[in-house]
Amino acid sequence: MALARAEREALIQRYAEGPARLRAALATVPAAALTWRPAPKEWSAHEIVCHCADAETNAYARIRYLVAETEPVIVGYQQAEWAATFDYHGLPLETALATVDAVRAHTTALIRRLPEAAWTRAGRHTESGRYTGEDWLRLYAEHLEVHARQIEGNVAQWRAAQGRVG
Repeated sequence: MALARAEREALIQRYAEGPARLRAALATVPAAALTWRPAPKEWSAHEIVCHCADAETNAYARIRYLVAETEPVIVGYQQAEWAATFDYHGLPLETALATVDAVRAHTTALIRRLPEAAWTRAGRHTESGRYTGEDWLRLYAEHLEVHARQIEGNVAQWRAAQGRVG
């Protein structure tokens, strides 16, 4: 079902505010907890931020393909494999944050200007099938919020593991 203009604008605003939400969550992470993982196959706060940088650069391309290409194909990727292959702990955290900030700012300017017809244009996602601009917006409006909560959860679990409160 198509989004009403007000719903879309609210999602765009959430999208625009995502980097600040991610940075706020990261600011709660003690230095000793940045690379701590809650479990062997779960990500640390550092890895979450690096994932966000990679996800944002993918999102950046995806909305552009959806709007500008004749028959867009949106390629999925193996997020856990990227984290391991690219050794996220070895990548600089500030650069990842700067990537998130820049890509979101640039894409926010673009999506605020898209005509109505752009939002319902469809492509094919290699993992989920039919994929529209509105699908993209619903997903990425909450993406950084989800990972901010994940970071906050990591901190809570780290404190519990350390026998610390608050």
